[in-house]
Amino acid sequence: MKRVLAVLVAGLFAGGAAAADLMQVYQDAVANDAKFAAARAQYEAGQEKVVQGRAGLLPQIGASANTTWNETDAKPAPPGGSSDYNSNGYGVQLTQPLFDWQSWVQYKQGELQTALAETQFGLARQDLVLRVAEAYFNVLNAQDALAAVTQLRTAAAEQLELAKTSFEVGTVTITDVHEAQSRFDLASAQEIAAQNQLEVARQSLAQIIGTEPEPLAGLREGVALQRPQPENIAEWVTAAESGSFGVQAQQLAREIAAREVERARAGHLPTVDIVASHGVNHRPQDTFDRSEATTIGLQLNVPLFAGGRVSSVSREAAALRMKADADLEDARRAAALQARQSWLGVTSGMAQVKALEAARVSSLSALEANKLGYEVGVRINIDVLNAQTQLADTLQQLSRARYDTLLSQLRLKAAAGTLGEEDVQAINALLTP
Repeated sequence: MKRVLAVLVAGLFAGGAAAADLMQVYQDAVANDAKFAAARAQYEAGQEKVVQGRAGLLPQIGASANTTWNETDAKPAPPGGSSDYNSNGYGVQLTQPLFDWQSWVQYKQGELQTALAETQFGLARQDLVLRVAEAYFNVLNAQDALAAVTQLRTAAAEQLELAKTSFEVGTVTITDVHEAQSRFDLASAQEIAAQNQLEVARQSLAQIIGTEPEPLAGLREGVALQRPQPENIAEWVTAAESGSFGVQAQQLAREIAAREVERARAGHLPTVDIVASHGVNHRPQDTFDRSEATTIGLQLNVPLFAGGRVSSVSREAAALRMKADADLEDARRAAALQARQSWLGVTSGMAQVKALEAARVSSLSALEANKLGYEVGVRINIDVLNAQTQLADTLQQLSRARYDTLLSQLRLKAAAGTLGEEDVQAINALLTP
């Protein structure tokens, strides 16, 4: 029995010899996750915002050409008998804004929008780390659960055979056989459910990495979980309120909204441009007529009335700025709440792991004692079955508590905006080589 228990414990917390680790899975996700690929494309698109905004401040050059057929009825008729002719022209024009406040504000908005795209991409990268870690640990937890119920089913089968044998020789009643059969059937049903749960977890991971996952490395037996640094929840909350990528994104969105108010109000302001042009016209009639002209000057445009549109857009932009203010405050509160929840998840999780490790030792001892008591006749079959079930439940809770604590550590760093690849490497070091 001790050999079976040793196999059970080792199977719960050890990975395969050639198993893929968390870092490998994360790298596969970076290359293949569709959601992250969409975020990367959105980031690349956002890099063009500053270029588009700057374009409104640079010279605009255009070329034009025309050809026109002219028919006139002239009296008396011109020499040659016809006044019809074809005229042609072509030219080029350069416009350089000197004062266009709307274009200047739009350029500054472009800089902010590019910065927003970078922040959103950072948020997407953190989200990928969390999704990969959660999916990875869900597979490990499902494997642990399957190993536990499989061993429970094996133990229940042994107990059932022992009960049948004992009943045949008259040392136990038929009730003991029925109880053993019930526990065996229940363990068989749990094993089927655990197999299904493992397949679901594997497919969830496959959705992220784009392929069927290899066998995964598990946590080393007896691995020590580290407390978060600094060990002060208030410092983590303060860091989250300013450093969270969600908060940073909302701060940039608020700045963009404030600039939009300024840009809308600039619709009332005049614009001044330098306009330079050069054109050539051909107008053949009685004699070949060609004209060529070059001009350069200043052009002033003063908006007088646009049907109330500029005022309406300004009021709309002001309302959206107020919305951005509220969204920023909500983001700060959400980041603070996430930091608190994650901090408590880490601290309570570590305490729970410690308690469950002690419970595992107690459950192993209780099972051994009940097995021995059953053999000498001071314990009945149901006592052994209960002890086996208690051990399996304790082992499953212990593995789940470890994974949840590690996830809470990652979520805590994500709340503060410091989660990165180095944190994946740190957890990867806790896995079996």
